[in-house]
Amino acid sequence: MPGKWKAHELRIGAVMETTFFANPVDRSPHRYRATHLDGRRAPKVVLSDDARIRPGVRTQVRIVAVHKPDRPDRGWIEVEFVRAEQLALEGVYLDPLVSKKLQVLLESGLNILLDGPQGSGKTVLARTIAQALGMEFVFFNCSAVLEATDFLATVQVRASETGAPITDFVSTDLRKALLEAHERPARRYLVFLDELNRCPEAARNALMPALDTTRKLFDPVSNEFLDVADNVQFVAAVNRGREFSGTFGIDAAQLDRFAPLQLDYLPAHEELALLHRRHPDVPKSRIRTIVAVANRIRGAQELTGGLSVRATLEVCVYLQHPLLEGADDEMLAEILKTSFTGRFGGRWDDPSTDAGVVWRIIEDVLTEGRKRGR
Repeated sequence: MPGKWKAHELRIGAVMETTFFANPVDRSPHRYRATHLDGRRAPKVVLSDDARIRPGVRTQVRIVAVHKPDRPDRGWIEVEFVRAEQLALEGVYLDPLVSKKLQVLLESGLNILLDGPQGSGKTVLARTIAQALGMEFVFFNCSAVLEATDFLATVQVRASETGAPITDFVSTDLRKALLEAHERPARRYLVFLDELNRCPEAARNALMPALDTTRKLFDPVSNEFLDVADNVQFVAAVNRGREFSGTFGIDAAQLDRFAPLQLDYLPAHEELALLHRRHPDVPKSRIRTIVAVANRIRGAQELTGGLSVRATLEVCVYLQHPLLEGADDEMLAEILKTSFTGRFGGRWDDPSTDAGVVWRIIEDVLTEGRKRGR
């Protein structure tokens, strides 16, 4: 364990690494605070008010002053921003270039659109970003929106004492977060708009002034526009493709309010590592087979959809259970049939359907594996 710094060891002008979080002291002139420098506990709290700092991101800083160095119970270390290190997201794989683009967008405060196949980790990524950066994560499912007002409130009808119906507006988590962001300016909020293209376009248009420099959203509860505070950042996710039903097109004006990031499935070696990490009791040889089948399916041109990482995780859940411990190739084939073909249209025994194509791929990969094992 690294020791704790002593005040006399900290040299003015020294450049060190730290990670800031929002300062919980509401009246402090410093918005950001840290507790460590170069991995060692600092003798006093580390403070800064530089607007370039992003909470949760490893940052290089320069020591400007050590206030009250002889007081063990008082004082602080004042630092200035030098540069941010590359964003590190634990447990999430991102293409290195996509990761750099993501960091730029997060630091700029732009709205981000995560566009990728189902099960490619968009929701997990958004939640991990919020956790890494010390942001409040606000999840909002746009598929439940039918009218423009549904973003901030839902209409609930209840009976009065006389039995007459009373209509109430019930605030959504999005409205609560937008109001709270004004009350707590030191905190940052990541609003995740999941399934953005599953709400009708007319309703989605209500979001447009919130996503541009206007930064306003009509509030049906107060019957006036609600300002969106600067400490709120929007991240949206969409699934696009002919295999999705119940989705609506996103026009150019709406897309232009986001900076798009294209996501894809994990590379085979990363998916292998993920499955092994989450299901260490499943033999690696089995996991390799699962990933090989999944990647063959994802690369099949004749299929209209892809296969999510949730599907490969599901197979491992089966194999790790005591009831199926030590499953042979025949049992593995049956599990793959359930978890993989069931995510596609048609039947596994009808080769003219997507499910039938998936079953053929499963059989081919398992047969190839048996031949290599001879």
